[in-house]
Amino acid sequence: MTLPEISPADAHARMLSGEVWGIDVREPAECAAGRSAAALQMPLSAFNVDELPTDRPLVFLCRSGGRSGQVTAALIGVRSDIANMTGGMQAWQAAGLPMIADSGPPRVA
Repeated sequence: MTLPEISPADAHARMLSGEVWGIDVREPAECAAGRSAAALQMPLSAFNVDELPTDRPLVFLCRSGGRSGQVTAALIGVRSDIANMTGGMQAWQAAGLPMIADSGPPRVA
């Protein structure tokens, strides 16, 4: 099975335009270190499919694309409007896309 995927640049543009929801499945400490201001946080350890927004497509992201890929694969039969962000926040940061942090300079933890 091939997962639907989206690049960090496309994910960023589509989140900013309101076309998609970005769902960051990393744990709270990881998100505190560095995250997209446009993404919602839903840690994998507390993931609840019933709490996902339904009004627009979803793009899942994590540190490197592994955990978000697992979520995308698990939901592929439930929703058709989902994608995994390739390379995760590591690729996001490498692309120079904007990040925020709770304190200090943003980084991928």
